[in-house]
Amino acid sequence: MQEINREQNTEETRDSKDSKEELREETVFHRRSAGSWLMIAVSVAILVALDQFTKYLAVTKLSGEDLRILIDGVLDFVYLENHGAAFSMLQNQQWFFYILTTVFFILAVVVLYRLPQNAKYRPMTISVVVLLSGAAGNFIDRVVNRYVIDFIYVELINFPVFNVADIYVTVGVTILIVLMIFKYKDEDMKVLFRSRKSG
Repeated sequence: MQEINREQNTEETRDSKDSKEELREETVFHRRSAGSWLMIAVSVAILVALDQFTKYLAVTKLSGEDLRILIDGVLDFVYLENHGAAFSMLQNQQWFFYILTTVFFILAVVVLYRLPQNAKYRPMTISVVVLLSGAAGNFIDRVVNRYVIDFIYVELINFPVFNVADIYVTVGVTILIVLMIFKYKDEDMKVLFRSRKSG
């Protein structure tokens, strides 16, 4: 009987140590590795390049043309120079967008820096990367052209004309909202406000 109790106590101690170790791994913050930052940079570069390539095609293939029907009554391509925000909101407010986008870039980098580099927070990292790519894609347009090139028109619901970068922003925000509602708890978000330890 004593041996059985001893084995049970040993097992409970081992489980307790394992639980504490898992908790420690989630709450002790190591600096994001250079390889991780490189992966983030490459991912953003690829997504932005795709956005810019589609806009190049819009300029060369759609500019000066009438509506190009893809699916009659549902989806069309049409060239549009948007001087506002996503989906043509807030027209002719360029300086506002410069400041807003710069602030967002800084916040995104801070969030990526503070997020633990583990599987639990990988979905949030992906959502921030997608959001960052969308913001960067449209920011390039604003700096270079002083307007954003839009070309996708969902005629079925008469939705404002948009572009690939807008899709990134929408997908990123959607993922983030779903994660905040269904995956992460309040204590999980405390990682964004705690200091990191090198390691």
